[in-house]
Amino acid sequence: MTDHLLETQDVRVHFGGIRALKGVTLGIRPGEVCGLIGPNGAGKTTLFDVLSGIRRPDAGRVLLDGTDVTRRSPVWRARHGMRRTFQRQQLFGQLTVADNLVVAQEWRGGGGGVAADLVAAPTRRTHERARRERAATVLRECGLDALAGDYAGALPVGQARMVELARAVADPPRVLLLDEPASGMTADERQQLSAVIRHLADEEGCAVLLIEHNVAFVMELCARVVVLDLGEVLAQGTAAEVRADPKVKEAYLGTADV
Repeated sequence: MTDHLLETQDVRVHFGGIRALKGVTLGIRPGEVCGLIGPNGAGKTTLFDVLSGIRRPDAGRVLLDGTDVTRRSPVWRARHGMRRTFQRQQLFGQLTVADNLVVAQEWRGGGGGVAADLVAAPTRRTHERARRERAATVLRECGLDALAGDYAGALPVGQARMVELARAVADPPRVLLLDEPASGMTADERQQLSAVIRHLADEEGCAVLLIEHNVAFVMELCARVVVLDLGEVLAQGTAAEVRADPKVKEAYLGTADV
């Protein structure tokens, strides 16, 4: 038995003769915000691909709330509470900001499909109203309510990343994987991002794992930091413990902005 909501056990990934992950074992608890840092090529995004189901590991297991989900699809994982953002923005650019959040909730169905849309069925209208109310709430919490009617494709990078976060949490997640969420953000936007992440963890019990090259942001936000280097966990602990680790200083922090 474990109190980890998300866990990897001895995960290994090979690309030909390259060992991208070499037996990575880690766990994230409900309500925990954990940072994943390391130099380029350390295996951070590969680990996210394994966690989210995009890539199946060559060995090892992924567990969600104690259940082995290693062979489960990304869709299955998403529908069981695991959400992810990507290093490269993945918004629906031709939809409004609000519609991006509504779409994220449509998988639950119950509206009767196209036929219900054509006849404006009461059930469809009820679900649509509830989903738009949820979208409005999340946009307000993320400081995006003024942009609800704007097209997502026209937003600057920082706002677009915040919309990606809002879409990921429009249907409340249990686990949230964020790949460089602060990239391209202003200082004010990073502060808003930090507040939203803390709310998700503290108030909703969401387990958050984030990759971020802005080490100062990670050290301030995260209760625990994991350092990957060459596919292995080099160190993990509090921000202070990681900062003081000689191996981390040599491999990464000596060249990072802390």
